[in-house]
Amino acid sequence: MRYATGIGLLLLLFSIGAMPTPAQQSASHQRPPIIDMHIHAAPFDRFGNPPPPNPVTGKVPRYRTNKTLMDATLREMKRYNIVKAVASGPLDEVQRWKNAAPNIIIGGLHTSFDYTLPDVATVRKEFLVGRFAVLGELGLQYVGMSFDDPRMEPYYALAEELDIPVALHTGTGPSARVPEDWRPLGNPASLKKVLIRDPKLRVYL
Repeated sequence: MRYATGIGLLLLLFSIGAMPTPAQQSASHQRPPIIDMHIHAAPFDRFGNPPPPNPVTGKVPRYRTNKTLMDATLREMKRYNIVKAVASGPLDEVQRWKNAAPNIIIGGLHTSFDYTLPDVATVRKEFLVGRFAVLGELGLQYVGMSFDDPRMEPYYALAEELDIPVALHTGTGPSARVPEDWRPLGNPASLKKVLIRDPKLRVYL
C-alpha cells in the first residue's frame, strides 16, 4: 500500500511539473511573428482632412497628425506581433518611421499619383546610404505607365545591380483615381518582357 501511495504521489508530482506555468501558457497563446511586405508611411491627410471613412468599418480615423497616425500603427503592429514591415511613402515620412522603429521598419521608395520617383542617381544614393531597401511600392498605372515602360528600365537595372527587391502594385486600383484607359496597365502580364530582359530582378506583386 505504501508502495502504491508512493507511486501515486510521484505521478502527481510529475503531472504538476508538466503543467505549463502562467508564463508558458501566455507564450503558447502569443501570435506567431508576421513580416508585412506592404504598409504605407503616408501623411494622415493624404486623402483629405479629416480623412475619409474607413471603407471596411465606416469609421472616420481620429488621428490628426502624422505622428499620432504613425504611433497608432506601430502599436497595432506590436499587438499583432508584426516583427518586420516594408513601409513606403514620401522620403521624409519613411525616414520618420524608420527612426521611430529602426528594428522593424524597412524603407520602401514609393511612386503613385501623388508621389514621383526621384531620378536614378538619387535613387542609387538613397539605397547605398541605407535609407531604403525596397524599390516600391510602384503604382505605375496611377501615372499612366505599364510595368514594361521604357522609362522604368534604368530603375530595374539599378535594382538588379544592387539586388534590391521591387514591389509592384497590380490590378486596377481605386477606380476614381485611375482613368479607364489606364486600368489595363496594371496587368501583371506586361512584366514578362521585364523579367526576360532583367532575369536576376527580384519582384513581388
